[in-house]
Amino acid sequence: MWEKFRVIFTIPELRRKILLTLLLLGIYRVGYQIPLPLMDHTKMGIKGGMEDFFTQVGTFSASQLDQVTIFGLGIMPYISASIIFQLLGSVYPPLEKLQKEGESGRKKINEYTRYATVFLCIIQSWMYLGGFASQYVFPEYLVGGAAGQLGHLQFFWQLTLVMIMTAGTVFLMWLGEQIDEYGIGNGISLLIMAGILARMPDAFLKLFAQLKKSGFELGAGKGGIGVETVAVLAVLFVAVIAGVIFMTQGQRRIPTQTAKHVRGRRSFGGQRQYLPLRINQAGVMPIIFASSLLLFPSVLLKWLSNVSTFWIPYEQAFHRGTSFTYNILYIALIYFFCYFWTAITFNPKDMADNLKNHGTFIPGYRPGRRTADYLEKVMIRITYVGAGFLSVVAIVPTLITSWMPTVDQNLTSFYGGTSLLIAVSVAFDLVQKIDSHLVMRNYKGLLEK
Repeated sequence: MWEKFRVIFTIPELRRKILLTLLLLGIYRVGYQIPLPLMDHTKMGIKGGMEDFFTQVGTFSASQLDQVTIFGLGIMPYISASIIFQLLGSVYPPLEKLQKEGESGRKKINEYTRYATVFLCIIQSWMYLGGFASQYVFPEYLVGGAAGQLGHLQFFWQLTLVMIMTAGTVFLMWLGEQIDEYGIGNGISLLIMAGILARMPDAFLKLFAQLKKSGFELGAGKGGIGVETVAVLAVLFVAVIAGVIFMTQGQRRIPTQTAKHVRGRRSFGGQRQYLPLRINQAGVMPIIFASSLLLFPSVLLKWLSNVSTFWIPYEQAFHRGTSFTYNILYIALIYFFCYFWTAITFNPKDMADNLKNHGTFIPGYRPGRRTADYLEKVMIRITYVGAGFLSVVAIVPTLITSWMPTVDQNLTSFYGGTSLLIAVSVAFDLVQKIDSHLVMRNYKGLLEK
């Protein structure tokens, strides 16, 4: 393995791409720590009951909303704009036509996505600064506050901070595009992965501190955790990652055959191949949609319970992680969004038409409608399995928290859900891109024996 890593850095082009990618990710992490002006840094980190909201949003957007930095919004507006245009592409004919135009259509859609990103940045940063972030602003920059209450940020300063946060998100979008073009891997995905992995050292340091409290002995004591808990966590971590890799790479291979053509004295085609359909066709999107949708009622009920005691039972019944109602709704939404996202991204009719146009057919099924119906039936079945896998991964942190309440929640979040799926998916994509460079130069890939 070490020899393979040595080979990677002996290839000038690949070495240059990797070093440039690391440099751009380093720039992102530096900007991640620069707070906005006018903010009282000593107050930052007080979330006021919004911990779940900021943790969930920060996981899949490379943002740091609780620290009010210049990259506070992360790439959340860009991701939102991309999802909006992807959804519109399936229902809005002009966009659907652009998607089918190839590279020129893709560039046009990317241009529209950038404009939509700036628009979303302005709206989100204005609401963010006018609401949550106002508690961190120095009092001399606030106006209109009653006695004992916070005022709102002056218009000029709020407009300035909105421009700074918008520029920060646009800069991150540019960094991602530079990684795509000159670096290696998917730039936006690598930014999200870097944000996830950056939280790991702090989580493991807290675990070590808890282990130290127990004196590195069996059994928890003095607010710490025992050695046996750490051993169980280590085994679970390896097992969950192995399961995620197995299911992420899992495919349903449908055999296909190309029609034979005779031209002169030579015959072409007739090969038997297969059509790979991913078991987890929807990727991580169902978990993102389900967790985002459930966050808002959770936050709303928490706010209402602070206003009136009438809402406290409802807030407890809908508490994230410990509520049976929450977990059931979470799983149900994951199944729903799995089928919803698969229906948008996978079109059996188009795939059947492509097979027919290339003279390829599935043995036992006539080209055209019969093939499309068969592909749709297969995809419905394997999506059920993929949704079950996503549901299990999503509730693993909840189960660990229930069984081991002394373990820090920031650590349990790495055992499942969005964080683990994104990290594994991006890591596999990165390894495959590195392998393509190695194989092109007659070297063995990283995953080859």
